[in-house]
Amino acid sequence: MPYVIAEPCVDVMDKACIEECPVDCIYEGSRMLYIHPDECVDCGACEPVCPVEAIFFEDDLPEDWNGYVASNVDFFADLGSPGGAAKVGRTENDPPSIKNLIPMKQS
Repeated sequence: MPYVIAEPCVDVMDKACIEECPVDCIYEGSRMLYIHPDECVDCGACEPVCPVEAIFFEDDLPEDWNGYVASNVDFFADLGSPGGAAKVGRTENDPPSIKNLIPMKQS
């Protein structure tokens, strides 16, 4: 898994990363965004445009947010690899680890 979206995205979902992604591999759940590990081409275009700094190369993910790797895998467990987020649109496919988080404060 090349890139992971972590906690700062929960309940924010700015979507600048979606606009920047050249391969349409960033999918939208109901509470956060997820990068498809098999569809991502590892270009890194999404990382610098994230206004909340939620996107990390997997090896650079802060230890406190290591659970987001599993959340990302869980998001795609049922969804599979549809070959592009645009044709899927927003889903209610957030894994329980994300669904059950307390609402994040909006600023």
